[in-house]
Amino acid sequence: MVEELKQIINTKLIAKVPPTVFGQDRVNFFIENYVVFTAEDRTLFLQFFNRVLTNMIEREASDIEVGGFASDGYIWMRTYGKKERVKDLPRITADEAAVIILNLLTENQRRYLTVTRSQDFSYTFFHERRNQNQRFRCTVYFDLDNISLNMRAISTTLRAIESYEFHPNVIRALSHTYIKFGLTLITGITGSGKSSTLDAIIDMHNKIDPAHIVIIASPLEFVHKSNVSIIRHREVGRDVLSFKDGVVQALRQDPDIIIIGEMRDPDTIMAALEVTDTGHKVFSTLHTSSAVESIDRIIAEVHPSEQDRVRNRLADVLTCVVSQKLVPTVNGKITLAKEVLLVTPSVKAAIKNNNTSEIYMMINQGVQQGMITLEQDLKRLYINKKISLDTAVAYANNKTRLQQILTAV
Repeated sequence: MVEELKQIINTKLIAKVPPTVFGQDRVNFFIENYVVFTAEDRTLFLQFFNRVLTNMIEREASDIEVGGFASDGYIWMRTYGKKERVKDLPRITADEAAVIILNLLTENQRRYLTVTRSQDFSYTFFHERRNQNQRFRCTVYFDLDNISLNMRAISTTLRAIESYEFHPNVIRALSHTYIKFGLTLITGITGSGKSSTLDAIIDMHNKIDPAHIVIIASPLEFVHKSNVSIIRHREVGRDVLSFKDGVVQALRQDPDIIIIGEMRDPDTIMAALEVTDTGHKVFSTLHTSSAVESIDRIIAEVHPSEQDRVRNRLADVLTCVVSQKLVPTVNGKITLAKEVLLVTPSVKAAIKNNNTSEIYMMINQGVQQGMITLEQDLKRLYINKKISLDTAVAYANNKTRLQQILTAV
């Protein structure tokens, strides 16, 4: 299959590229002339790529990298936190990879890629051995004028909310049946499991809460089937133009809970605060590594003239922040370390008075209420022999504080 695929790509397209066409113009040439491939050719490309993805799933890899200058012709995968080239898979050139990647996009998406230089989308294929659809979150982008692709496997099973070992007070803060409005933030760096946590929260409501849940994401990852709740899925770029538009339009859709995949710009942040102010329960994510940093980031994202107003509004609507990291375990796998902030009257006052530096100690002293710092949770994992001391120190936000509490053991 691989040799036949390479021959088709090279004969029908790559060999036809004029010698004076290179760089981004070369990619544009591929896109403009993609019509040379027949339906049979494209089916062959898909069959090859689905075999690669099947291999990825069998290896229990979380991410795959294809194409671009950096790949050096190899397909790379991340398995248990380590991203490495897969030497037993066929090597493909940057041009061959570009053609295979473009085959995953619609004609409109290929045109869009030439303008924006990046394209997010979701992809699904049928995994025959498991007899189920496997979904992926995908990003096509450029690496030294070459098309590159990252795909992340979306878990086909939901993690139970009980497995997070949240304090009962935290579960109540997350629950729409207990608190009908408010903003909850799930934060962490890329690949820290934020989407899985959101999906666990959605699933918790779907089992017990007769509510209307609207999910706005880019792209959509896990697709929930309505059970007790009715769940709408709206993908940015496909079902709605932007996060902000999705949030504003959701107000006319009689929602109880709104899930905003990411608060990535000031417009989305303001829309999220406003929709929470109207009495809805909102969950969203941020790329921050601590609860305090999350609060500071939201305020810093808006214009200085708006910051006092946003600070007061955030203090009024914020109910909970969960910041998380995926940490390597001693047995070579990964586990979750988390920081949890519940917004008490003292925390509200600290936000309003621009004293967010005080909040860390409030979390540190709020264990009885259900709060925990990342350092306290890393200590718990170390004491339980799930992670090594070096790992605990490496993943701590406040390494001095971690060493202090470990010394007190």
